[in-house]
Amino acid sequence: MKKHVVIFEARGGSDKSKYGYRRDTYPIVESLKARGWTAEVIFYSDENRGEIYRYTIDKADAYVSRINPGNLKDETGYFQMLRELVHQGVKGLPHPDVMINYGAKNVVERLKGTALVPEDVYCYYEYDELKHQFPQTLARGERVLKQNRGSTGEGIWRVQLKEPKKYKDVAEIPEDAVLRLTEARDNHVEEKTMGEFIEFCYQYLEGDSGLILDMPFLPRIKEGEIRVLMLRDKAVSVVHKKPDDSADAFSATLFSGATYRYDKPEQWQEMVDEVEASIPMLQARLGGYALPLLWTADFILDTDDQGNDVYVLGEINSSCVGFSTNLELSENIADEIMNLIEAESVINSRFPAFRI
Repeated sequence: MKKHVVIFEARGGSDKSKYGYRRDTYPIVESLKARGWTAEVIFYSDENRGEIYRYTIDKADAYVSRINPGNLKDETGYFQMLRELVHQGVKGLPHPDVMINYGAKNVVERLKGTALVPEDVYCYYEYDELKHQFPQTLARGERVLKQNRGSTGEGIWRVQLKEPKKYKDVAEIPEDAVLRLTEARDNHVEEKTMGEFIEFCYQYLEGDSGLILDMPFLPRIKEGEIRVLMLRDKAVSVVHKKPDDSADAFSATLFSGATYRYDKPEQWQEMVDEVEASIPMLQARLGGYALPLLWTADFILDTDDQGNDVYVLGEINSSCVGFSTNLELSENIADEIMNLIEAESVINSRFPAFRI
């Protein structure tokens, strides 16, 4: 083993310290160094992909990807490089296919039929699907549409009818109906007709990763979103994210004015137990991959037919999960990185023909 880890970042973005790094990256470097390993941050760019690839193969046992999807204009080259690194024996934390399978918005639709999500969720990959289905789902009540790309609430829309009584008994909302649209990025409100909004959403379907998730709006989001931070198969922190108190606010992002409270997992034991018990099912449904190093599951409270609280999964994040308010977790993360690499090294040395 080289006992060296490369951490990939991208330059720019609002998640950086004054030194250009993510605030929660360098603690991982320091924690690895304290254990006798070495680590370094490399800023990825397509222009330097070949040089970065060769350097990483030569120097590193593993990479840790800490690039927010919104910080790269196109992830194609980056993911190609990561796949080739894994193919050449560099441990991927996580593998790019794990980021895609766990982090895409369609994860919610893929979990239909489980206790984690409602049945009334849909994914649109083509414009005609959106144009045909969405007017029917909106006729059943308020919806939330989420684009696959973006971050901090960009492209996540709460969709309401401006005059709901006018369309009380229709099976499909007409193109000229006026919609009231609130974006999670900053809780600003716009009005468009159904036809205008569908045309506007076409941009979210463009490109290889274009899709739109359509799910019911859950009013209890005003009580807060609950984010479970996972270090592989163990919950290490829970964040309660309460939207701003203003009438239209539903966003749980800091940028939009939400208030965050950081709790220990045992304060949400019932939900944590449910997440940890669901891991085998999640892995089976989401491609059978090893779990991401760091990932989150975001839940919103709802009420079932018997009046009981239920937790509804809103999304999973795995591409670049932050922990800047719990920097002490870098110790646990460093231990997990080392354990994974050392365990894989032992297996590969004993069974070289079956290198994993």
